[in-house]
Amino acid sequence: MNAQSPSGAPDRALRALWGYPRRAPLTLAYVCLLLVTHAWIGYGLSAERAADVLDRVSTNLDNLQDHPLSALLGSVLFFDGTLTDVASTGFVGTLITLGLGVCCFLARAEHRWGAARAVAVFLGGHVAATLLTAGVIAFALRQGWYPESVRQDVDFGVSYGAQTVLAVGTLALPRWGRLPWAVFVLGWPVGGAEWAAGPLPDFTTVGHLVAAALGFGLLGVPAFRRQRVRAGGPSPGAREVGAVPRP
Repeated sequence: MNAQSPSGAPDRALRALWGYPRRAPLTLAYVCLLLVTHAWIGYGLSAERAADVLDRVSTNLDNLQDHPLSALLGSVLFFDGTLTDVASTGFVGTLITLGLGVCCFLARAEHRWGAARAVAVFLGGHVAATLLTAGVIAFALRQGWYPESVRQDVDFGVSYGAQTVLAVGTLALPRWGRLPWAVFVLGWPVGGAEWAAGPLPDFTTVGHLVAAALGFGLLGVPAFRRQRVRAGGPSPGAREVGAVPRP
């Protein structure tokens, strides 16, 4: 067998970037929107006005009771992180949620299953994890495990949806890589967890674990173990279940 040229990997990367708009146009548009809203909040508004906007779209208990729909939908128009402070933990979170979760695995889901199903997984994970976490928060408040101030905490962003997509994306990996990837998906939020007086970590860690559990639960759904059928392409049964399609 001939050894691959050293330029093979860069060439494949360039081809992947060149074909990205064709394979995942909706994901690309969403990433551009997130970058625009991030710049708008960071540079287009005063600090006071930006805080008001983010407070409005936060999915805390008070907002979910007062304006649940606009909070749930508005929250996924922004990402909570940094693109410039590369030495911070916030940048690591941005790489995982925006970089891996949205740019890579959401795009992979769109290409594999189609835009409608990818959006359903992402938004479904975001909404379901947020509402389930709100129930956990309400219970923890009754037990005295969280402070009352948690009702008004600023909590927004794409990370719950991204976490769900990261978990579902386990099927895109070779079999030998699936268990380590699952450990990573569950482990990265726990690594930065904060623990209060009770047995639960901070509610954002709970939310990420719930979102991951939702994504892993989808792995058993047959519809998410098949590639969508394209015109002139192979039937779903023509590939091994869970196999990674060629680009």
